[in-house]
Amino acid sequence: MEPRQVADLSPDERRAFFERDAGVDAVRGDVRDIVERVRDEGDAALRAFSREFDGVEVANVDITDEAERAVETVDDDVLAAIRESIANVRAFHEAQLPEDWTREFADGRELGKRFRPLDRVGVYVPGGTAAYPSSAVMGVVPATVAGVEHVAVVTPPADEVNPATLAAIHEAGADAVYSVGGAQAVAALAYGTETVTRVRKVVGPGNKWVTAAKAEVRGDVEIDFLAGPSEVLVLADDSADPTAVAADLLAQAEHDPNASVVAVTDSADLAEAVCAELDARAPERERTETIEAALANDASGVLLARSMPEAVLFAEEYAAEHLSIQARDDEALLDRITNVGSAFLGRFTPVAAGDYASGTNHVLPTNGGAKAFGGLSTETFLRSSTVQRLSADGLRDLADTVTTLAEAEGLEAHAESVRARFEDGE
Repeated sequence: MEPRQVADLSPDERRAFFERDAGVDAVRGDVRDIVERVRDEGDAALRAFSREFDGVEVANVDITDEAERAVETVDDDVLAAIRESIANVRAFHEAQLPEDWTREFADGRELGKRFRPLDRVGVYVPGGTAAYPSSAVMGVVPATVAGVEHVAVVTPPADEVNPATLAAIHEAGADAVYSVGGAQAVAALAYGTETVTRVRKVVGPGNKWVTAAKAEVRGDVEIDFLAGPSEVLVLADDSADPTAVAADLLAQAEHDPNASVVAVTDSADLAEAVCAELDARAPERERTETIEAALANDASGVLLARSMPEAVLFAEEYAAEHLSIQARDDEALLDRITNVGSAFLGRFTPVAAGDYASGTNHVLPTNGGAKAFGGLSTETFLRSSTVQRLSADGLRDLADTVTTLAEAEGLEAHAESVRARFEDGE
């Protein structure tokens, strides 16, 4: 790999970095057909799609009991790691819980806000080429912290679903676990089947089929957001360790051939060293083929900026899912960047720490989504409502304002609803 100059990127090259495509549009038609079949045929469609897409005969769609038994089968060290991850994630998300509040104003207005959990949510936990117990933790724990009554998890079927994933689902506090994946899993959560309970909201990461299905059902059920392949941007100056920079790039690259992994620096020496580290270390990793494909895609690369301000501008426009800042003045640089899913400061804060156990959530906006919204949190699973009470004096003080605006809008009955309260002279 060779560094490229930020200033020399062509319009097409810049577009590849800043308009990252999750590939969702290409599968929307097929996904629409899948969703319609699940709505019409229920469990029969789920079993048929499991045979077709996963090569698995699913006897029981509901595997809640299997998840509970899995706790007894995983290695002690794996179970201990799962439990520590859950504890840290729970503590961080408990700190996010908003409190109901009320404020009394001197003019007779009493206004407030309250927060209540959704009653039923669904969490998608990926499977396929890798096991993701961490995604179970990140999806289920915030929901339980929020107080959701029924948390259902879907995860792709297999001849033997990974026991670590099942154990994490159970330990995190899921109420039901279903052996179904892909677009059909999202449809089952959105509309319900004979076995799968319909939910109010579907959350969690997945491949382009899952993302397309979330786009398809949105409106009939709430979703968190549409997420694409994993991505990281490392912002570094000449003080950074090239081995640490390369390690973060390789870690995200092993997720998906379409992952976007980028380093931006104003140091030519660092850029060259990072490229050398990537070339040397990529072949040593177990998922070398996936890593090398991700490094080679158009949305990945090591970029050389003319200055740190130029590097910061690139990072701000990129709006990374994961932003690692490895530089002397990391906090000062972060203060200049608004668009970021989750930030990791310093050499000893690898993105993998947030992926698994530091406590922050790893379900984050991709494809520039950080310009508009944040990642999964406790509030994802809460509804807010406002509450108000007016005294007679409070309403009297507002009466002219309300009636004038109501009549300006041509809504005479609105104005009358205020006047009627004072017809008896009180």
